Amino acid sequence: MSAVDHQWNFATPAHSHPTPAPERAALLQNPGFGRVFTDHMVTIRWTEAEGWHDAVLGERKPFLLDPATSVLHYAQEIFEGMKAYRTENGGVVLFRPEQNARRFNASAERMGMATIPEELFVEAVETLVRADADWVPSGEGSLYLRPFAFASDVFLGVKPSSSYIFCVIASPVGGYFKPGTPALTIWVADGYTRAAVGGTGYAKCGGNYAGGLAAQAQASAHDCDQVVFLDSAEHRWIEELGGMNVFFVMADGSLRTPPLAGTILPGITRASVIELARDAGHVVNEAPYSFEEWKHDAESGKLREAFACGTAAVIAAIGKVRYAGGEFLIADGKPGEVTQHLLAKLTGIQRGQQNDEHGWVHRVV
Repeated sequence: MSAVDHQWNFATPAHSHPTPAPERAALLQNPGFGRVFTDHMVTIRWTEAEGWHDAVLGERKPFLLDPATSVLHYAQEIFEGMKAYRTENGGVVLFRPEQNARRFNASAERMGMATIPEELFVEAVETLVRADADWVPSGEGSLYLRPFAFASDVFLGVKPSSSYIFCVIASPVGGYFKPGTPALTIWVADGYTRAAVGGTGYAKCGGNYAGGLAAQAQASAHDCDQVVFLDSAEHRWIEELGGMNVFFVMADGSLRTPPLAGTILPGITRASVIELARDAGHVVNEAPYSFEEWKHDAESGKLREAFACGTAAVIAAIGKVRYAGGEFLIADGKPGEVTQHLLAKLTGIQRGQQNDEHGWVHRVV
């Protein structure tokens, strides 16, 4: 799929001090995750009177915010996570950016914020990627993109803001988890829930992640890579990890994943995995799955594999589960055949190494 025709005018003031090429090359050798940033950012403003206006591709720099800026007090803020990949022929592509735009607006509606035209969202991301294309790593790395928006009113009153700032920043990244992690160890949240029906669970807002940090700290204290949350009503049904969706692979070859019912983020990687699994002949059941079933099926051998998925980590096998009463292994604790096949297929499409039958790849450069 080719990039869309440009419909919006972005002011492009000259950058006063872009990163020299040798320094950039050194940073790209081992960028880690979310610690290195590119030279530019895109900003667009929204007001009730003017709508979306003042689109700028400028140098990355701090925001100057009044202490009474609404977002600092009432957390009207949303964001997306997406990646740009360098292909073998040197081009740069995005993966399903229109889905990120759609989810961004669903989050905006839930948080009482202004929505942004999908084509403007995509063009803002494209504009930044083109400007900082030299920052897109080759090989297994990628350029992580963070579009976000926040309430910018200077007003201490509990109401939706009448002005917002939309911004896109970028960070070249390597793997999400530490090198040498063949499979994740997961901690089952004890005393914490992530979301409730009618809440903001399906929205990608910072508050959902802030509310999970204590549980993630609990996981780290038990030497686990990630936390998994159970439902808020019965504390029984598996929902999602701290930042990823979860899948289970059964002995009959079928896959199971918790259904989207308002408390789970509708992951774009999740949706892609479902399609790729069905393409490969697997039955995929979006159905509730309890912790008791998870433990029993792992111990009986009915469950053969489990994996987490999301933009940052793509697909990561789950090898061990720890909880307040003990722990259990998933099969031999190593990545399984289905997990590895889906990972290879998905990353192959994202990097232009495999046929893109679904039209998911969006060429930018």
